[in-house]
Amino acid sequence: MSRIYWDTMLFIYWLEDHPEFAKRVGAIHSRMEQRGDELITGTFTFGEVLAGVYRKGGPQLADESRRMLRSVVAEVVPFTVETADRYARIRANPGITPADAIHLASAAEAGADLFLTNDKRLLDKIVPGIQFIAALDTQFF
Repeated sequence: MSRIYWDTMLFIYWLEDHPEFAKRVGAIHSRMEQRGDELITGTFTFGEVLAGVYRKGGPQLADESRRMLRSVVAEVVPFTVETADRYARIRANPGITPADAIHLASAAEAGADLFLTNDKRLLDKIVPGIQFIAALDTQFF
């Protein structure tokens, strides 16, 4: 069993049935369930996903999206003072955006085995607390 942190875009691809990536995200989720992996993400993910949902629809669509997220996510990592310190250390490195640093800090705080993203800029980063950072096309699944 692995603890796998999903970056926001994976949830958005899945929720919006993205023509290029939704099927891959769904297949990864199915494989994770078969293996008994835990899907984790940060509270920031909920905010990012819901911002897009509120832009497109109203509170009812937001409620449906929130329920879907809660039904698949095993753990929502809070942004604590300890997470903020990890964020600051990560953000001090050039080339890491604030949003990426929040996600990486949350994943590290949770002790993620794998940080899964579609952001190729993050693949070469080494973050204490995260075993691996991989893209959607990873062969882990």
